[in-house]
Formats: sequence, C-alpha cells, structure tokens
Amino acid sequence: MSHGDPGTAAPATDDVVRLGKNLKPHWVWAIALGSAIGWGAFILPADWMRDGGGPLAAMLGLAIGGVLMIVIGVSYGYLARVFPVSGGAFAYTLVGFGRTHAFICAWFMTLGYTSIVALNASALALLGKHTVPQIIELGHLYSVAGWDVYLGEIAVATLALVLFAVVNARGASLSGRTQFIFCLVMILAVVALVVGVLASPTGSFSNVTPLTDGTVNPLVGITVIVAIAPWAYIGFDNIPQAAEEFDFPAHKAFRLIFWSLIVAAALYCAMILATASAAPWQELMGEDRVWATADAITGSLGGVGLALLVIAALMGIVTGLNGFYVAGSRVLLALGRAQMIPRVFQRVHPRFGTPHYGILFVMLVSFIAPWFGRTALSWIVDMASIGFTFAFLYTSACAYRMLRWSGQGDRAGIEGSASTWRKLAAAAGVVIAIAFILLLLVPGSPAQLSVPSFLAMGAWIVIGAVFFAARRSHNKTLTDEQVDQAVLGTRRPEFLIR
Repeated sequence: MSHGDPGTAAPATDDVVRLGKNLKPHWVWAIALGSAIGWGAFILPADWMRDGGGPLAAMLGLAIGGVLMIVIGVSYGYLARVFPVSGGAFAYTLVGFGRTHAFICAWFMTLGYTSIVALNASALALLGKHTVPQIIELGHLYSVAGWDVYLGEIAVATLALVLFAVVNARGASLSGRTQFIFCLVMILAVVALVVGVLASPTGSFSNVTPLTDGTVNPLVGITVIVAIAPWAYIGFDNIPQAAEEFDFPAHKAFRLIFWSLIVAAALYCAMILATASAAPWQELMGEDRVWATADAITGSLGGVGLALLVIAALMGIVTGLNGFYVAGSRVLLALGRAQMIPRVFQRVHPRFGTPHYGILFVMLVSFIAPWFGRTALSWIVDMASIGFTFAFLYTSACAYRMLRWSGQGDRAGIEGSASTWRKLAAAAGVVIAIAFILLLLVPGSPAQLSVPSFLAMGAWIVIGAVFFAARRSHNKTLTDEQVDQAVLGTRRPEFLIR
C-alpha cells in the first residue's frame, strides 16, 4: 500500500472521516502567502530599519530569512507529497519519532497558530486606532503592561474572530477563494504603493541612503533581522496542513511553498523600499512615531497613499486570520484523530465538511487575548516562535531519516525517497532550525526572548505536561498502528518503526 492511500482503519479509529478535496493550487498558495504576510509587513518596516541599522540590512535579513525558509520548505514539500494528510509537522513527527514527540510538536504548534490568530485580530483593532480612533477607543477599561485596553477594540477583534470562524466553518472552498481574492488585492496595493512613491516628487532612491547608519554592526544588524524569519514567514507550513484537501497532485506542494516564500520576501522588501524611499529613512526613527510607515507614505502620496496602505494592511491582517484558522483547526483535527485530545475534535461538519470543533476552539481561545492587551499577547507570540522552530527541526529530521542518497535507490513504496539534494536540504534544515532555536534562547543573543516570553513558555510546557499525563492512560489503550491509521491513513514505513 502506498503511503498516500487511505488504508483500512483499525477498530478504535474506524470513525475517522477524511476531509474533502476542495482546495485548488492557487487557493493553497494564497493561504500560505496570506498567512506569512500579516500586519508586520505594513506596520514594522521602520522598526526593522532601526533594529538592523538601515534599509539594506533589513532587506538583506528578510531575503536571507526567506532563502533559509525555502531550504526548510524542501522537507515540508517532500513529506506532504508522501503523507498528504492533515496535521503537517505533527503527522511528520509521528512518522519519524513517535507519539510523545508528536504531541510535544503539536502542543507548541497549536499555541502558535492560535496566538497568531489572536494577534491578527488585535492588529485589526490596532489598525483601527490609526484610522477610526473614535470607534476603537470607546470605553477605556484598564491598562496591561502599558497598553490601554478599550471596549471598542475588544468588540472589533471579537467580531473579526467570529466572521472568519464562520467563513472557515462554511467550507474550505469559500475560505480558499476568499483568501486568493484578498491576496491579489494586497499585492496590487503594494505594487501601487512602490510605483506611486518612486514616481512622486518627494519619493526617491536617494532617500534610501545611507544604506546603513553606522551605529549597528552590519553583520549583527542582518542577524537580528534574519532571526525573525520563523515569525515573518510562518504560514508556508499551512500548505502541508491542507494537504489532505488538495484537489491536485501532492507533489506540487513544494512548488507552492517555494513561490509563496518568494512572493512573501518580495512584499516584505517592497514595503521597506517604499517606506525608505518616501522620505529620508533616518527621519522615521523618532520614538514619537506611532506608525512611521503611514507617516512616510502619507507625506509622499497623501490620502491616496494612506488609503492604499490601509487596504494592504487590512488584507494582510484578514488573510492571516483566515490562514491560521485553517492551520490551527487542522492540527487539532489530527490530534483528535490520534486521540491525544478529546475525539470530538476529529469530527467533520456533516454539511460543510470542515473541522468545525477545531475552528470553534481556536475562536474561543482567541476571544481571551484582546482583554489582556497587545503587549502581553506579543510575549506569547514571541514564545510561540520557539514552537515553530521545533516543528521545523522535527520535520527536517524526519525527512532526513526517510530520504536516501541518490545512488541507494528508492525505499520500497516511497517514490522519490532517493534524492541527494533533498537529503542535503533536510540536513541543512536541521542545522538552520537549531540555529534559530539558539538565537532565541541563548543569553546575550541579539534575538533572545524576553523574560515574560520565557515565563510564558515555562507555563505552557507545564500545562502540556499535565495534559499529556492526564491522557496517558487512555493513550496506552491504543496501539501505534491504530494511531498511524487514524492520522496517516496507513502504517508508518517499517524502517521507522522501533
């Protein structure tokens, strides 16, 4: 039996319902791109120039980060081809390292996806503070870590969460089609901004100089920006999450990953270029600027430029919301199939064919976030970057174990497993993932996590350990074969079974 075939489920898992194959290639590409390009591309260019020491370091850092993600994406693309099922890195970790490691990986992925859904919802309120403050800043409640929390921003974030939960619950086709349209609008808005700025009387490439300000070591500056790559580009892994729903051959997964990352890197660099070209970039570094990109664009293009920027940012935010609803609910679906969480999460809506309980869970958990303010939420998202890098590590390591050197020939039943370039990419992916982990954890690193983020990570690990222990007795009633059949639709390759 090939590893993409449904197989025959074991008795304890014979009620597993597979998702329908409704997602077209351009929709899947848009899910990845829209998830990768969120609010940061339109809010943070000035911050990146400041942290990197100039526009050159910011653009180089993001471009290098994109290339590193493509290397890791080779392993995701290959494993999505071999195991076209929901779950992504969770399923691959199950294949390569067993149930305990798979739970650890999925525990952090779930937090990461859910927190980014919540962050995008709060970003919508943040955007509203700059455009319609009279609505967002209604009903001041309290402050958390210096962030004023308003009833208006909570209402906006909550409505956005409900809206995109409904879009996702009503079918993958609606979600995918919506995502593609929004991504096209976002790309067109960014192109219009860059062309408009460079064509305006005040816009000029000369504003981009000096490329560095001399206050930050260029290598350190680039490293600081490269270190945000797991956060900046997370979303390309949503393609493997949706692999079960492809209406096209799964071998196209890597091509979609590649082009989503290329376009994402281009959009990031385009927004840095537009911001730096609109006005002398060093003038944008003032502490009193709330949204430096908007100040620069408005100064160059006026109200039309601001409108284009708001449209682009809005599209980035809502595509992130939509895309991570897809990813988060699919991880929960796979965990439910494995019975590592209650089995209700494996249920599929009888009419729309979506994992509606997972979507509902992501929505309800995300409801909590706006009440704590954006500063506190950012601590959790920063910590979640560690979880994503561990998912990169597990996926690359699993691919390395499965792949052979070209001269050894394919493994039985696994087409394309003899590939020297893929095996080298998987090995490089392991090294890259470890490097990202060290950048985030090692004291003194330019990208070290803050103390609140470390505390949040410790709390999440403790909660996960308690949850895992509580489910341990139930999990022992299932054999590895039953779990494999439920999650993968087949048995793990024999050479990986210990």
